[in-house]
Amino acid sequence: MFGAYARLVIFAAGLLLGIQVPAFVDQYKNRVAAHYLEVSANIAGFQATANELFEGNLQALVAYYRNSTDPVFSRDANSLQTVVARYERISAEHAAMQQHPIRVAAHIAIAADQEFLRETFDAYGYTVPLNLVAVGWGMALAVLLIVFIDCCWFGCKRCAQWLGKPRHRHTEQVRS
Repeated sequence: MFGAYARLVIFAAGLLLGIQVPAFVDQYKNRVAAHYLEVSANIAGFQATANELFEGNLQALVAYYRNSTDPVFSRDANSLQTVVARYERISAEHAAMQQHPIRVAAHIAIAADQEFLRETFDAYGYTVPLNLVAVGWGMALAVLLIVFIDCCWFGCKRCAQWLGKPRHRHTEQVRS
């Protein structure tokens, strides 16, 4: 009887955890979008200069700054490179958020930007949204969790049975 209750508790925990997925994904996407708007505004002037003088190539603009004989430009090359690198990183993450919702969730689970993931976890407020998407995620995660645990339990029982079987040794009797 304990096993049945344990399975129900695991199922309920999986359901509640799965319901959080759409809300967490939405908060992560909003965070990425906000950072994308900010970094886009920060780089707009540099991008205009790169468009006008370097065919839109921001790395060429950075190289120009780095190789300049003007000490102001050469000193600011590293700062500009940092801004450009951040813009490229956030742009890539923003593009990843424009995919199918399942791919977005998989991206967040496997390859999320660590800065945004940490920010989202720190600011995340657990909710229990009762919409079709949240319930679907909850049910899917709960069922997968139960199936995984049942398979592991079955595998452990089979291994224990296999290891507990007496082994027959074939011994040759020496005939005289």
